[in-house]
Amino acid sequence: MVDEAKLNEFIGKVVSDMGGGVGALLAFVGDRLGLYRAMAGAGPMTSDALAQKTGANPRMIKEWLASQAAGGYVSYDAKTGTYTLPEEQAMALAQEGGPAFMQGGFQILVSLFKDEQKIIEAVRTGRGLSWGDHEKCLFEGTERFFRPAYNANLVKSWIPALDGVEAKLKKGAKMADVGCGHGASTILLAKVYPNSKFYGFDYHEPSIEWAKKQAEKEGVADRVTFQVARSTDFPGDDYDVVAFFDCLHDMVDPYGAAAHTYRALKNKDSTMLIVEPYAEDKLEDNLNPLGRLFYSASTAICVPASLAQGGPGLGAQAGEKKIREVVEKGGFTRFRRATRSPVNLVYEARP
Repeated sequence: MVDEAKLNEFIGKVVSDMGGGVGALLAFVGDRLGLYRAMAGAGPMTSDALAQKTGANPRMIKEWLASQAAGGYVSYDAKTGTYTLPEEQAMALAQEGGPAFMQGGFQILVSLFKDEQKIIEAVRTGRGLSWGDHEKCLFEGTERFFRPAYNANLVKSWIPALDGVEAKLKKGAKMADVGCGHGASTILLAKVYPNSKFYGFDYHEPSIEWAKKQAEKEGVADRVTFQVARSTDFPGDDYDVVAFFDCLHDMVDPYGAAAHTYRALKNKDSTMLIVEPYAEDKLEDNLNPLGRLFYSASTAICVPASLAQGGPGLGAQAGEKKIREVVEKGGFTRFRRATRSPVNLVYEARP
């Protein structure tokens, strides 16, 4: 017999999720039209003032602000009829590249809705969906989503947690960034460690072309090389460090990638660096909001990317036990969890 109270509770959850789904689209609209940036630090504003400042339609801005106030993204003062973007929300919604910036995530969600038929077919058939076959908005959104975490953690905590790697990079080392995408991690490392040489590899040519242009723009093209290559055959055999940032679980052949990395390292003191989404080994330990986000993204992006070429489909919640298995089958004998951040686990493997 149906428990009416439980049913109503669940319907309330569904309504909240629906509001969040449409809210994600409107957050993306706010990003694209510069609405959050216009409100950041500006204090209380009327809807007409925001419309005038951004050149948007006053009636539409009035409705947009109402949705933002209902969702807790902006605050509303009924006495004055004004809206304010609190400082904390501004950090997440308006500060591009800052440590709490979340707009890349909304951009990813919008791209997935554009790919809805492809994702339906991937789930129905299991034939997968290659990374390069997604709507191009996904590629920029992914960079914007991960870049804040790299800015906040990569050189401040992840690299220092590795055995001797920071000293090598300061002195001058050779490092590969496999599955580099738009090159956000590669370029950041090159800016901080000017004595080292960095090589970014990705099989997706449009991302590599983007990364090359960004390296020129950031002034590090003299010490960064971007090249189209797969994780199982990227060139070079004398790397001090080979890194996989949030990508090993997506790969067609993660076991082959680990084996090729083993052969590409300079010596026994060289390092394979692996950054993965935070996950426990057991499903029941990942049944929480973070796990929901990662399992959902994995269903739409990560597992289909691997299955598209006959891969094992590890998924974004593969867990430490599975990652250990991958690197040990690749030939590595030393593996440890080096550190973690709120949404990532960082692993170090050595021959």
